[in-house]
Amino acid sequence: MTAENVTDSGRQRTLADGNQIPLLGLGVWQVSDGRACEDAVRWALESGYRHIDTAQAYGNEASVGRALRDSGLPREDVFVTTKFYPGHRDPVAEVQRSLERLGLDFVDLYIIHWPQGGPTWAWEGMQRARQLGHARSIGVSNFGAAEIEAVFEVADVPPVVDQVQFSPFEHRRGVQEACERRGVALEAYSPLGTGRHLGDREVGRIAERLGRTPAQVLIRWSIQHGLVVLPKSTHRERIAQNAQVFDFELSDDEMTALDALDRTGGTARALERPWW
Repeated sequence: MTAENVTDSGRQRTLADGNQIPLLGLGVWQVSDGRACEDAVRWALESGYRHIDTAQAYGNEASVGRALRDSGLPREDVFVTTKFYPGHRDPVAEVQRSLERLGLDFVDLYIIHWPQGGPTWAWEGMQRARQLGHARSIGVSNFGAAEIEAVFEVADVPPVVDQVQFSPFEHRRGVQEACERRGVALEAYSPLGTGRHLGDREVGRIAERLGRTPAQVLIRWSIQHGLVVLPKSTHRERIAQNAQVFDFELSDDEMTALDALDRTGGTARALERPWW
């Protein structure tokens, strides 16, 4: 592990505000509201995941909430993230609606989904959401190094997480270094490249040598970099396989080989082509 604040179990990270976040989470981006989402979350929880990542923009918060309730797990055992949709104006009003859909009293993490309209305008509302107890931790997503610095300049309560597209192929070292300087935990979404990276020759070679799946290798790479990682799947077997990443390690040579797959030039930008 490269992050000093990874817990002794190797399965959680302590955030700058003292809260702990599981390193492995299930992302439900592009998972349809209803049975598909409920099943994915249920299967993940049965496989040992204790971190579910949704968003207002995904339209599936209600399904996540139903699956959480049906699991029978204590609320404190599952870390739940949702994201503020910045096409709206009030983070407090929107998180209250999220909580109604989720059927929860609070979320563990509430983050700005992307810096539409600029990186700082919504931060006061995010801080207010935390102050009111709607979220235990607050952060950002799709913020590059410059946007992170801008938030720190205005924040009374700084962000503790930045969730960005990150994998060996999108190894945004500039973003990672900015996060490390500020004590911000970096979360990797699309660690499998929405499936694109699973067929890479180098990834496959390492997976074959270790007797692991390419997905497990890619997820383990993020974990050994001390990152929180959010693979997405709607297939029960793959969800279970993706959780089996804490019983092996990549060697230094394997990590170096994977690091070399970067296609971003170590950028400090969160995305090459922002959609907003």
